[in-house]
Order: sequence, then structure tokens, then C-alpha cells
Amino acid sequence: MHPALKTVTPDELVYPHEAAAATGIPEQVLRQWASRGRLLRFPGDGRPSGDGHLYRTMYSLPEVQERAKSYRPRLRAAA
Repeated sequence: MHPALKTVTPDELVYPHEAAAATGIPEQVLRQWASRGRLLRFPGDGRPSGDGHLYRTMYSLPEVQERAKSYRPRLRAAA
């Protein structure tokens, strides 16, 4: 069992844009971490996002915050 599963409560679940705003980690990075198994995904409630899509994925904010401590953004080479 994943360690985060033991302590996650519904109050700690946030949508990707909320996690990005709280931690400064881009949403794309959160999705990459989740696809690589570094973050757990939880089902969203399917409420409309306002741009024609539905919120389908949630993340545990404490887990994202823990990962964010070691996040270092890549520097892009100047073109």
C-alpha cells in the first residue's frame, strides 16, 4: 500500500490547478509525476471547469507539497 493512502482525507484532495497555485509546480509536472507513479491520482467529482472540460483528477495536497520541496525547474537554453 502506498504510504499516502493511509493518511489522505477528502479535505486534503485538490484539483491540479489548485495544487499548482499552492505549490508553484506547473500542472504538467504534476501530471508527469502522477504518470510515473510519484504522486497518487484520485477521481474528481466531474464538475465543469468552465472551459468545456470536466475536472477528473485530484491530488493529495500534502503529498504534492512534500514533492515540491525537492522540485527544481529545468532551465531552458536561450535560442
